Amino acid sequence: METTEHKKAIRICVIDGQGGGIGSAIIKRLRDVICESTELLALGTNAIATSQMLKSGANRGASGENAIVQTVKQVDIIVGPVGIILTHSMMGEVTPGISEAVSLSPARKFLIPLSQENIEIVGVSSAPLPHIIDEMIEENLKAYTKQGR
Repeated sequence: METTEHKKAIRICVIDGQGGGIGSAIIKRLRDVICESTELLALGTNAIATSQMLKSGANRGASGENAIVQTVKQVDIIVGPVGIILTHSMMGEVTPGISEAVSLSPARKFLIPLSQENIEIVGVSSAPLPHIIDEMIEENLKAYTKQGR
């Protein structure tokens, strides 16, 4: 009897707010390196952010607190700025429910260390955002998403 091993498709969600620029940049770069079976979800704190991330190549997207709270329970990887775990960050767009859900999610988290939240993350380089995104993908996500599960 022949058995075939099926790999579970990796599910990555990118969370962003305001204009969605950071999330869009992450999604564009991810599209260049992830395998086709990887599902890329855009979760915006607002509809504009979600729309921009969908235009950048996400498979699906949703907006708002409930969409984020429910979806982060079901993904393998969460990517976004560090503000997604800081209540009231992104000019108040990150609600207590969002920051708690992201923090408690069993998903692996890759957070971009932006200093816009009056928080300085010691030991992190001050490289430009595109370089940080490339480093995150090349050193962490690329190998993880190529393996499958």
